[in-house]
Amino acid sequence: MAPLATPPHRTGLLVVQPLKRRHCGECQAGPLQMLVLEDGAPRCLDCADLGHLVFLPRGDTALTRRSREESALSAVVVRFNRRKGRYERQGVLVEEAGLARAEERCLADAEARRRRRMRDARRRAGEDVRFAEAFGAEIRRLFPGCPADRARDIAGHASMRGSGRVGRSAAGRALTEVAVTSAVVAAVRHTDTPYDQLLMSGVPRHEARRRIMAMVETTLRAWRAGVSEAG
Repeated sequence: MAPLATPPHRTGLLVVQPLKRRHCGECQAGPLQMLVLEDGAPRCLDCADLGHLVFLPRGDTALTRRSREESALSAVVVRFNRRKGRYERQGVLVEEAGLARAEERCLADAEARRRRRMRDARRRAGEDVRFAEAFGAEIRRLFPGCPADRARDIAGHASMRGSGRVGRSAAGRALTEVAVTSAVVAAVRHTDTPYDQLLMSGVPRHEARRRIMAMVETTLRAWRAGVSEAG
């Protein structure tokens, strides 16, 4: 049998996933998917008194850590990477009961995280409602002729979380007059003028804005003056 490279010394038990076909030097069982080296000779997990352990692949750091905490006996599983010239961790062997307890702990944490996300979502939703209301109130203050439902729609659109719109900017959150007016102008441009149709017909954006500028200004003047409909 060709010699088997010995992995570097680590604290605790170490199990190897061999690259070549290996048989147990004690009971001759094999080929072995996992083995333990004792004085350079391979031993199967049963002969090494590790046969009752279950394999947990790497990937879930929290589950791995807790499984080892919950297991009186555990071992690290490694495999040699020829290209990199080193042994790499593949997972751990742990007691089945320990793994079950660790899974319960992780599930409890996942439930706690889910509940926290729900609380955070409710909190953010409440903040968004209050901010949209404040934004709408500022629209109505600057443009008293803007219908209440339009003000609500404009505020909700401009302040939508994650939208990147003016209401989510620093100026928007501060309810500056420039930010609020920009939101109103954008809403009027898209809703009360043929701006979108001009864009769809191939008119360049700056030219389309020039063509509808007078319509936008007419509506804004009427709303500032307290007139709900531009006349």
